[in-house]
Amino acid sequence: MPSTTPDPTGDLRIAIGQASRRIRAERGGAGLADPQYTVLLWLNKKGPLTPGQLAELERVQPPSMTRTVNCLTDLGLVSKAPHPTDGRQVVVTLTESGTAEVEETRRRRNTWLAGQLDAMTPHERQVLTDATELLRRIAQA
Repeated sequence: MPSTTPDPTGDLRIAIGQASRRIRAERGGAGLADPQYTVLLWLNKKGPLTPGQLAELERVQPPSMTRTVNCLTDLGLVSKAPHPTDGRQVVVTLTESGTAEVEETRRRRNTWLAGQLDAMTPHERQVLTDATELLRRIAQA
């Protein structure tokens, strides 16, 4: 028999997860999977990186990241070049198309969220504004 005891922690966790999934559903024209898009975000934020560095940032195994990078290369969203000091490695760089995909995805996600906020009362928007820093602290813990 399910528990009828309120679970504010569980409810908050579920709501955050649902909101996050809904926002992530807004994608640019390439229709990338989340792990692929995240690689574009890292390159946009940090500049050129090796597949090993990307794998470390994403906490995945290097062969998995190599497959992701190869897919993004095939789509023209990243390019690979020889590493300047280590001939065994390559450096992955965001292309103009990759940058455009990041910008379009961000635009779509912001537009969707702005529409949801516009439908709220001023008080509700203020509650979410007040919660933003708290959620950021939770995410960075």
